[in-house]
Amino acid sequence: MPTLINLFRRGRKEDKVESSSQTFLKAMPLRDLTDLEVIKSEVQSGNIVILKITPLASKSVEDVKKAVSELCAFVESIGGDIARLGEERVVVCPPHVKIWRAGSPLPSEPVPTAI
Repeated sequence: MPTLINLFRRGRKEDKVESSSQTFLKAMPLRDLTDLEVIKSEVQSGNIVILKITPLASKSVEDVKKAVSELCAFVESIGGDIARLGEERVVVCPPHVKIWRAGSPLPSEPVPTAI
């Protein structure tokens, strides 16, 4: 019987070739301040990054504050978006992706959804 992972992986040629016209959602741990350069590079490439900040927070809360501050400044400079996802995660988006927030007005037209 195929495993759940194999069901999702089967027949996906795009796993082998990354195209600059595609946007990927990448999950990464934030272990050290030096990880910020990789994160910035991913976002500049057009990818969405979900960061798990717990590894760095267990070492230094001050470093987490520095990292988030630096990412906020970076995202603002490129016109992207950043938001907290609960207590352990942060999502960082490139300029062509915006994060909906509960206080944001809903569009007047229906939002298309995948079927």
